[in-house]
Amino acid sequence: MSGLPGSVRLVAGAGDLPMLRVDGPEGWAELYLHGAHVTAWGPTGSESVLWLSRSSRFDARTAIRGGIPVCFPWFGPLDGRPDAPRHGFARTASWTVDGAHDDGHDVTVRLRLQDSADTRGSAWPHRFTAVCSVVVGARLSVSLEVTSTGDEDVTFEEALHTYLAVADVTAAEVTGLEGVGFVDKTAHGAAVAGDRAPLRVTGEVDRIYAGAPETVTVRDVAGGRDLRVGTTGSGSTVVWNPWREGARATADLDDDGWTTMLCVEAGNVGPAAVRLGPGERHTMATTIEVVPVGGRMVG
Repeated sequence: MSGLPGSVRLVAGAGDLPMLRVDGPEGWAELYLHGAHVTAWGPTGSESVLWLSRSSRFDARTAIRGGIPVCFPWFGPLDGRPDAPRHGFARTASWTVDGAHDDGHDVTVRLRLQDSADTRGSAWPHRFTAVCSVVVGARLSVSLEVTSTGDEDVTFEEALHTYLAVADVTAAEVTGLEGVGFVDKTAHGAAVAGDRAPLRVTGEVDRIYAGAPETVTVRDVAGGRDLRVGTTGSGSTVVWNPWREGARATADLDDDGWTTMLCVEAGNVGPAAVRLGPGERHTMATTIEVVPVGGRMVG
């Protein structure tokens, strides 16, 4: 593809889906046009910080399991529409390359999705433009900018459904959410007062925190590192791990995959859904940094 810097190559990825391989000065990544989906990222010389299921299906009709799926314009199942795909249509849509730039430190790739006859015929029939910008370096930044291009107000949900790789999820903990109330989807959506201690995974976790701080940290104790997750433009922080039973019940998730992954994701869901007037836009972003325990921050 013309116009790409030398650090970005368009190649055939798994399932022959088009993929951008980024080899920047300070970081590397793999980014599929299918869903604008970052499936791998790491600082130069390191393994991927993102978890990817070995059982993921790479085809044009199915969402990729792992990495950072883009959930838009709704999150989870859509109320009253059992026929609508879970988490919206963006994560299975074909995005187009909108440009790429290498500044000698970071490599930025922009992908674009616009409304089409298919999206206008879906459960969310509005006109829009979405741009996913991925900045690859010693840290990773992913942003989703949505612009309403129609002549009516629109409301949507969104999430950057980040799967983080950890050495042992039962030894990991999440700090920064202490005292923040949450909706517990494993308890039929019950509202729960915030925990006083860091979150430890001892069973299925499916929580939506409202009003969470902009930075939380996943302490990958067994891996000897911290993963610092930052968010902007995000009214919801979602934490998810399916545990043993949930993994076994999910066809494209390895039976033991739950042991080495934890989702901590930026989102605007439920009461935090975004409302835009004609011509208005909203940007939500997440960043990931690796902090070796006892060492300096990478990035």
